[in-house]
Amino acid sequence: MNVLEIVVEGVSIEQLRAYEIEEARSLQWAMIPTEPLCGERFQFASRFRPATTVGGDFLDYYHLADGTVGFYVGDVVGKGLPAALYAALTVGTLRGIHKTGEEPVRVLELLNRRLRMRHIPKRYCSLQYGVFDPATRLLRFANAGLPLPIHISPEGCRALGGGGNPAGMFENPSYFAETVQLASGDAVLFFSDGLSEAHGPDGLDFGGERLDSICQNQRHASTEEILNAVFSALEEFVGSRPPHDDIAAAVLKVL
Repeated sequence: MNVLEIVVEGVSIEQLRAYEIEEARSLQWAMIPTEPLCGERFQFASRFRPATTVGGDFLDYYHLADGTVGFYVGDVVGKGLPAALYAALTVGTLRGIHKTGEEPVRVLELLNRRLRMRHIPKRYCSLQYGVFDPATRLLRFANAGLPLPIHISPEGCRALGGGGNPAGMFENPSYFAETVQLASGDAVLFFSDGLSEAHGPDGLDFGGERLDSICQNQRHASTEEILNAVFSALEEFVGSRPPHDDIAAAVLKVL
């Protein structure tokens, strides 16, 4: 007898697995913002597309007690349910840190330490954590291995900051404080590598240069217009090919 034909209390193993995956999907979407975050001087908007029913990417943005806005975008190694479970562990750990007033570099250091305390072989997480001050338009962030965010301004586009080691990989990783003075009309695109490394029919990547070109054409656009342009170009590029990786993207716009 096939194991999938075994019935437990009238429910097959296959049905149980489908139920568990659906429950995992619901829990994962509960950790993802469903609406933009708006203030008088800024707006955050985002997109999330797992490669399968559940995935290892995650993101969030939220008001902090001092009037600033915290945010993070992350990408767990792997795909599917194992990656989603590690993403839940990472988000739960991160949520215990990010509202303590710590600087972005310190947040990543604490996250890395706690993930190493609960070390799971071959599991780690790339992410960016940042704080935006609407009063001063100052953006502070630190990067733990995600692609460099893109600063979009009326003058053009440029990559921000440097790299950094993924959290949970090494005992003593290096993280660097990045500070950017934004101006009215500026935007910043944060994204996981599932976007830039999406494959086209010819096997080539979507690529950072293509993404830069799209952002150049959206220098005066809103958050939703930027995301619509990026994901429309992505869909045209990949065609009917199924996604090979999860994608998380968020845009901060200074109003």
